[in-house]
Amino acid sequence: MSFLPQVMGAGVGFNAGTMLFQLVAMLILLALLKKYALGPLLNIMKEREDYITGEISSAEKKNEEAKKLIEEQQALLKEAREESQSLIENAKKLGEQQKDEIIKAARQEAERMKESARSEIVKERDQAVTALREQVASLSVMIASKVIEKELDEQAQEKLIQDYLKEVGESR
Repeated sequence: MSFLPQVMGAGVGFNAGTMLFQLVAMLILLALLKKYALGPLLNIMKEREDYITGEISSAEKKNEEAKKLIEEQQALLKEAREESQSLIENAKKLGEQQKDEIIKAARQEAERMKESARSEIVKERDQAVTALREQVASLSVMIASKVIEKELDEQAQEKLIQDYLKEVGESR
């Protein structure tokens, strides 16, 4: 019965010495805890905080580097696309130029061949006319010599000329 009131501090007087002793003991305990438990714990927490901060900073730097690399790769890809498009356009232009040059050369060759054929035709025609004139001249000489030899009348001369013309026509 008397145990309960003593435990709870009821009926006990206020003792300053005990309280001072408890306060000093508590301060010593706090100093020891701070030195041996709280100090290392705070140091570990500070190191952990620094480590996490460093990791976050490193991750942010790597993220920025990755973004820069992506931008560079996109720029290079765009440049490569533009360059390939330029090469394609240049190849098309070159193809068109070559096509035009080939067509021009073919037209010039065709024109040269036409001119050559025309000059060949003119040459052969001139040769044929010359040969025909020579033939007519020789026929005329032959007819004249026959006429002179025979001294035929006009009707006989006409018949002789017709015979020679038939002969010349058959020889062609």
